[in-house]
Amino acid sequence: MELWYTEKQTETYGITARIKETYVSEQTDFQKLDMIETEEFGTMLVLDGMVMTTDKDEFVYHEMVAHPALFTHPNPENVLVVGGGDGGVIREVLKHQQVKKAVLVEIDGKVIEYSKQYLPNIAGELDNSRVEVIVNDGFMHIHDHKNTYDVIIVDSTEPVGPAVNLFTRGFYQGIYESLKAEGIFVAQTDNPWFKADLIASVNRDVKEVFPIVRVYCANVPTYPSGLWTFTMGSKKHDPLTIDESAIPELDTKYYSPRLHKAAFALPKFVENLVN
Repeated sequence: MELWYTEKQTETYGITARIKETYVSEQTDFQKLDMIETEEFGTMLVLDGMVMTTDKDEFVYHEMVAHPALFTHPNPENVLVVGGGDGGVIREVLKHQQVKKAVLVEIDGKVIEYSKQYLPNIAGELDNSRVEVIVNDGFMHIHDHKNTYDVIIVDSTEPVGPAVNLFTRGFYQGIYESLKAEGIFVAQTDNPWFKADLIASVNRDVKEVFPIVRVYCANVPTYPSGLWTFTMGSKKHDPLTIDESAIPELDTKYYSPRLHKAAFALPKFVENLVN
């Protein structure tokens, strides 16, 4: 008998993968958490029935949510990651030697616990001396830390369950106030095929708060439609005006200095959503 995991990405469309083993299937205090081993994508973290990350393609998302903002900021010493309990964004943040402290605020401690156990290649830097891990509500952490961070990265699930508040104008205003004078924030903002309205509304909200707003894309095979968007809000620095030749080569698999500006060249139908 074969076992398959299926994520219904809409009411009429989904993706499926054959399962080798189920490691964890648990209802935490915040969400349904599954950690499964798949034939095609290796270990897969699933929250509330949605794929969060996998061994095979995790590097795309984690590199692209982190490096464009960190290379746009001239000196990102203090970085906050909201969500991201699997540790992948933290791993990428620490590749920047200017970063003195990276704070991870994850609402669900079980995500951190099981990621360390079953996704060590992703979560391996969570115990780094430059990292502070806080199990708490990211929304409240932002509210309580004004003028604190150089870069804030919001690594959330889709706007359901505990992540609902992370897609509101009030949250973006709180981020603005939590950033220093040259601060930059970036968030994953879903896909343009099934969530066009969400991308457009987030873009409008962020533009009401930040003077510079840019949207960019990457290909993440296990995310709905495969085409994923990210929205960056900046107080001062534009990712399209930085000197690509000054970007050093990092140990990455997807992001590169050549890709930095290219990622902001949007397909026309996505461009129409944000203009």
